Amino acid sequence: MGSSFGDLFRISTFGESHGGAVGVVLEGCPPRLELDLEQIQAELNRRKPGQSKITTPRKEADQVEILSGLVENQTLGTPIAMVVRNKDHKPLDYKEMQAAFRPSHADATYQVKYGIQARSGGGRASARETVGRVAAGAIAKQLLAKANDTQVLAWVKRIHNIEVDVSPEHVTFDSIESNIVRCPDQHVAQLMVDRIEAISREGDSCGGVIECVVRNSPVGLGMPVFDKLEADLAKALMSLPATKGFEVGSGFEGSFLKGSEHNDAFVPTQDGRLKTATNNSGGIQGGISNGELIVLRVAFKPTATIRKDQQTIDPQGNATTLTGKGRHDPCVLPRAVPMVEAMVALVLADHLLRQQGQCSLW
Repeated sequence: MGSSFGDLFRISTFGESHGGAVGVVLEGCPPRLELDLEQIQAELNRRKPGQSKITTPRKEADQVEILSGLVENQTLGTPIAMVVRNKDHKPLDYKEMQAAFRPSHADATYQVKYGIQARSGGGRASARETVGRVAAGAIAKQLLAKANDTQVLAWVKRIHNIEVDVSPEHVTFDSIESNIVRCPDQHVAQLMVDRIEAISREGDSCGGVIECVVRNSPVGLGMPVFDKLEADLAKALMSLPATKGFEVGSGFEGSFLKGSEHNDAFVPTQDGRLKTATNNSGGIQGGISNGELIVLRVAFKPTATIRKDQQTIDPQGNATTLTGKGRHDPCVLPRAVPMVEAMVALVLADHLLRQQGQCSLW
């Protein structure tokens, strides 16, 4: 329970951070979809640890093994199982978890809920669980691209209090991937890198915001009342580790506007498609995509493990002091970019199949 996501395009992830492997089983992918397996690996490479000086030094190749569901790179329509073996795991780095609960981690709540927990690296609560999501998301991206030329792009919008102001309409993949922090503005990116390094030298961590745009989204994705597109996107993105906030379109800033300022007026088009003069709705109205750019943002908290003394308790409730150990990102956002893209793609792929099943007969 709790490890599956989606309706028709459905994933189930498995594995712990320092267990033998992590992976995913993807069900519902249509047959005869020609997959670029190198693209799946490329997405995992964007997510993997040890890729730069501002990420965790844990070294994992994250080489994906596809166990089922394909013949000559074409999907069969049967479950696709993918696994990545854990190589560089060091469970002894986490022996302090047996003596004290790490502040703002899942240690205490898992122990209270289950009476037992994976004592190495957070187990299922670790960001390493997202390996399976990113692998499945890479397939969802290829499905969306083939079906509607849909593109999902995410980037780091803010680190700590350093923020970039870019138009979602003009951001490119190359500009995002041109630096280690995955910010599309090179000058601001360097400021972000400097800030992460400075905070890391203090033994501390920082959070920020990731922004994401969906281009060429099909019109009509999303279903009333409880399966609104933005509701499913919110659930998907808030299921990622360290997430603390979600907004779409104008988001919280829109609450400062009057209706006359916020409403997206419709404009006539020669082909009869929906077109709005502004996009405060973020491409979703009434829970259904309207064909405009889908724009959303996700807030990530600072990494919970820091190299400073923190007050906590042991499993018996006694006060103690803990200094974080192990290998952790001082800021999770650069590696979270492909995770955000993956979850958005998974939601869109699922809703695309649901829309086809509901509306294609008429």
